Amino acid sequence: MSRIHLLTPRLANQIAAGEVVERPASVVKEILENSLDAGAGRIELDIEQGGVKLIRLRDDGQGIEKDDLPLALSRHATSKILNLDDLEAVESLGFRGEALASISSVSRLTLTSRTADQEAGWQVQTEGRDMVAEVSPAAHPQGSTVEVRDLFFNTPARRKFLKTEKTEFKHLEEVVKRLALSRFDVGFTLRHNQKVIHQLRPAISETEQERRISTLLSPAFIENAMKVDVSAEASGLRLWGWVALPTFSRSQADLQYFFVNGRIIRDKVVAHALRQAYQDVLYHGRHPAYVLYMELDPKLVDVNVHPTKHEVRFRETRLVHDFIFRTTHRVIADIRPEQGSEPAISGASASHLLNAAPGQPLAQQSFEQGRMPLHQLQGGSGSTAGAGSAFRGTYQSDRPAAGQIRDQISAYGALHPQGDSATGMQSASMPQADDTECPPLGYAIAQLHGVFVLAQNDAGLVVVDMHAAHERVVYERMKQAYEMEGVRSQPLLVPVSMAVSSMEADCAEEQAQVFSKLGFEIARMGEETLVVRQVPVALASADISKLILDVLGDMAQFGTSQKIQQHTNELLATMACHGSVRANRQLTIPEMNALLRDMESTERSGQCNHGRPTWTQMSMNDLDSLFMRGQ
Repeated sequence: MSRIHLLTPRLANQIAAGEVVERPASVVKEILENSLDAGAGRIELDIEQGGVKLIRLRDDGQGIEKDDLPLALSRHATSKILNLDDLEAVESLGFRGEALASISSVSRLTLTSRTADQEAGWQVQTEGRDMVAEVSPAAHPQGSTVEVRDLFFNTPARRKFLKTEKTEFKHLEEVVKRLALSRFDVGFTLRHNQKVIHQLRPAISETEQERRISTLLSPAFIENAMKVDVSAEASGLRLWGWVALPTFSRSQADLQYFFVNGRIIRDKVVAHALRQAYQDVLYHGRHPAYVLYMELDPKLVDVNVHPTKHEVRFRETRLVHDFIFRTTHRVIADIRPEQGSEPAISGASASHLLNAAPGQPLAQQSFEQGRMPLHQLQGGSGSTAGAGSAFRGTYQSDRPAAGQIRDQISAYGALHPQGDSATGMQSASMPQADDTECPPLGYAIAQLHGVFVLAQNDAGLVVVDMHAAHERVVYERMKQAYEMEGVRSQPLLVPVSMAVSSMEADCAEEQAQVFSKLGFEIARMGEETLVVRQVPVALASADISKLILDVLGDMAQFGTSQKIQQHTNELLATMACHGSVRANRQLTIPEMNALLRDMESTERSGQCNHGRPTWTQMSMNDLDSLFMRGQ
C-alpha cells in the first residue's frame, strides 16, 4: 500500500456520488427536492435520452445569491441546517449538502440562478481535478436552472451499469410522480425528448388532488378509493389520503405511496401496520393500494438514517403503528353495501384510535360513519350513460319498482323471529307497505346451482356467493363475541369421540384454555383419542371432527400459546368457514333475504375471510350492453 494521502476534491466527490447518484433518476430526485425546498411553485423538467444526455430543471423558487453559488457546488455546504438541533428536527427534504457536489463530479453541471433583489442572474460551473468554481453573469428570471449533461461521462464503468433509455426514464418518471404526489400545491411539467409527458397544474381542492392522482397513477385507483382524514390531538398525529378498496388489490406492491411530512418513505413499521389493516380482506399474495400522508412533529421522526433519505426512524414506533393500523382498519371495516356518501371518519373522535385497548373491538369506538356508493364497492363504473341509455325511456317503466319487488316476494316475512339456527342468520323483518326504498342489496329472487343468490335492487342484478358471504357474517360475529366474552357455546347431546395423533392430542391438552375461549370443551380420553362435549353455538351443525382437526392444524402451525393468541382471527376464520352455509345447500327466499340484510349490516362484508369478493353488481346498463339493447 502507498503512503496515506488526501484525496482530490473531485475523487472524493465521485466516491460520495456512489451513494447519492445511482442513475439519472437519482439526480432528478436531488435537484427536484432542492427546488421544493427553495419554495418553487412551478417546476419544468426537460429530459433527453432517459436523462443520460441531458437533465434540465427550471424553477421559480427564491434563487441563490451570487456569492453562494460556488458554495452550492462544494461538499457539505447547505442553507438548511446550522447545528445539531436543526438536524434533530429536519423540515426540509435535503440537508446533507452533498448532492450538487457529487452530481457535478460525474457530469457537466451548470447552475444558473437569480434572487428577487438581484438585477441579473449568475451562472456557476466547476472544472478540473480540484473542481474550481467559475462564476459568470447570465440572463435568468427569478429562480434557478440546473443543467446536467453527459452523466457519468468521466466514469465509464458506472455508465455501463445503466439500463436502456426506456428503463432509465421509467425510473426517472417514478421519482417525478412521487414528488408531484407529495406537493399538490406545486405545478410540474415533464418532457422527454421534447415530448410532454406530464403537465400538472397546482391542485388545491380535493377534486383537483384526485385528478392529479388519477393522472399520475390510474383513474381506476381513485374510482375505487376511500378518503381518509384523521387527527389525534393528544399525540399530534394526522393521517390523510386515499386507501383503495380491498377488491382493488394488486399482484405486487407497486401502488403504495406513504409520505411523512411530505417525504416519501419506505418503513417496516408503516408497511406492517397497513398490511395488518388489510389482512382480513385480501386474497392470498395480493397487496393493498394507497396514497397516504402522515403529519407529525419533526422531532418525533429521524430522517437522517440513510443517504437516500428513503428510510426514517420513528421515536414512538408503537404509537405510530397503532394509529395507522386503527385508522385504516376502521375505514376498511366501514365498507358495506349501503348507498350514500363515501366511507370517511372524522377527526372528532380520533383519540379513540389511540386510547382503545389492543383487544377492544373497533366496532365499539365512536366514529362518524359514511358509506360507499353501491356501484363503487366492486369497482363498477356507476355511470348511468351507456349503450342502452338512449333506449331507456321506452321500457324503463316496465321494470318492477321496489314496492313491486316486495309484492313478488310474498314469503319474505315467513322466517321465524329467532332466525335459522342451522345457518346462524338473523331473521329479516317484513317491509312496511309504505316503505319505498329498496335495500342496497335488494331482494332475493332465486338461487343458482346451489351456489349463488340472485337478487334484484334499484340498480339491477346483484349476484352473491352465499358461502363466502355467510362466512364473513359468521366470522365477524365470532370476532365480536370472542373480544367481548369469549364465544358462546352449547353442549352436545351426544359427545363426539375422535381419533387423533398423539401430537394433536398433546396440543389439545396444552391449549385447553384457548379452546375454551373459542367455545369448545375438549377432553383427552386416551393417548390418541379426544372427546368433544361442547361447541360454539354458531357451529352446532358443522362437521365437528373435521373442524377440530383443522383448528389443531392451525395451532401446530402457530406454535406457542402466545402466537396462538396473536393468530386468534385465523382460528376464528377457520371455524367460520366450517359454520357457514355450504354449496348446494338450498335456501328459502326468506333465508336468502336474511343473508342479504346481514351482509348490509356486517363489517367487511364485501370480501370473505380469504379476501375473495362476496358479491357483485350488474347494472341495467351492463345488462343492456350484453344484449345490445338500445344499439
